[in-house]
Order: sequence, then C-alpha cells, then structure tokens
Amino acid sequence: MSKLTAGKANRRPFVRPMAGWYRRDPFFVRYMWREATALAVLLYAVVLMVGVLRLGQGEAAFDGWLDALRSPASIALHLVLFVAMVFHGWTWFEVMPKTMPILYSGGRRVADATITHAGVIAAVVANVALLALAWLLWGGRP
Repeated sequence: MSKLTAGKANRRPFVRPMAGWYRRDPFFVRYMWREATALAVLLYAVVLMVGVLRLGQGEAAFDGWLDALRSPASIALHLVLFVAMVFHGWTWFEVMPKTMPILYSGGRRVADATITHAGVIAAVVANVALLALAWLLWGGRP
C-alpha cells in the first residue's frame, strides 16, 4: 500500500453538521420567524371558521362564540396574533422588491425601501377605505 492510499484509509469523510443550521445565520433566524408567523394566520383562519360554523348552528351558538371572543384569554391571543400578522405582512412587503421586475423612474432604479414603503402605504390606504366604506354601509354600528 502506498503512502497516499494509506493516508486516505485513515481519514473520515466530512459530514456537515445540520442540527441548528437556521440558528447560525441571522438571515435564517429571521426567515424562520417569518415562516412561523404563517401559523398565526392559520390559527386566526380557524377562529373565523369556527365563527362561521357557530353562525350556521344558530343565534345562541354564535352569541356563545362572541362571548368566548370577549374573554381575557381570547383578547390576549388576538393581540399576539395581531403582532404576528403585522410582522408577517411587513415581511411580505420586504420581499416584494426582490420578486418583482426592476423599476426605473427618471432613468434611475427605484430603491427597495421605496417599493416596500409604497406597498405598505397602499395596503394601509386600502384598509382605511374599506373600514370607512363598512362604517358608511352599516351606519356607524359595530
């Protein structure tokens, strides 16, 4: 056996450590948080689906669901879900400049932050307009 093959026989193959890969890089930590907030969206969708189910079961069942939503635990849950959804939405707007064609204005490239902020502002304006329309249609009643 030559010296070259004898040295190779004693070497172990490199095995890349995979445990905790997402905690080593801040980019991946943020990515995992963004992905985890999708669970908040799922949970709130389930809450709304239960409301629709209770509505179909009658007025008493729906009123019970509304009473459950007024509990302190439900309010705390909704606050946590709201924060998670705001973060989730913000990260979608941060991704927007990376996923759309490059925009130019006056011969210069539009900055990523400008695109992100324009998306957020458009979403806020659309939500305020929808809330105002709902308020007008229902005569200011909750």
